[in-house]
Amino acid sequence: MRLVSLCPSLTELVFDLGRGADLVGITEWCVHPADKVGAVEKVGGTKNPKVARILELAPDLVLMNEEENRQEDAQALGNAGVRVHASMPRGCDQTAAMVRSIARAIDRAEAGERIAVDIESRARRVRLAAVDRPRVTFAYLVWRKPYMTLNADTFASALLEQAGGVNVYGAHAERYPETTVDELVRLAPRQVFLSTEPFPFEPKHIKELAEATGWDPARFVIADGEYLSWHGSRTPAGIDYAEQCILQAQASLKH
Repeated sequence: MRLVSLCPSLTELVFDLGRGADLVGITEWCVHPADKVGAVEKVGGTKNPKVARILELAPDLVLMNEEENRQEDAQALGNAGVRVHASMPRGCDQTAAMVRSIARAIDRAEAGERIAVDIESRARRVRLAAVDRPRVTFAYLVWRKPYMTLNADTFASALLEQAGGVNVYGAHAERYPETTVDELVRLAPRQVFLSTEPFPFEPKHIKELAEATGWDPARFVIADGEYLSWHGSRTPAGIDYAEQCILQAQASLKH
């Protein structure tokens, strides 16, 4: 089977399902597993794949994500007779379903079931454990200049809310709304997570925001964007990571 993956998390999933050797094309952003992706041809980025080259590679299946990739590229591949598997999970249950679907499509159903069951069991444990703990309000920033955050209809928000968080931008009409320091101060989240992707927030940005808001720097935390936004075989670890993020925020409430 000849496979092309146009989404980093799906590339990682293919390897973890035991089909990495069948990948004939991946994106420039596909970085995991680090010791294996270097051997696979890069066919552009997630937003600008080299459709003509993908067609030359004659894949049996192209894996895409409806948020990471463009619909016009999916349509172009489909119109050329290429089979496309597109997905866009917004939470753990949908991610488990996606893993099962992709695993069946590449003849790795048993391996996919193991990952899917792991996702479901960890999510169930985290949800139950969060019932009796105090909720923690949070904001999750994904971009700077302008600052951008996310609403409840996103994967990262779902992981954090599942663990006991409450997204102060959760009800926003836009999935990735722009925001300002003044609005952040008005909404006053107990914890502000600064994601490492797509904008690579660093500790210096904590100092910048602390000075702009007048808040204690401890109110800001650098969050691993791969654990909180990559859906697939990284999701089990992401579920546990999100819980630790919220537990640390809850612990700070006691001080």
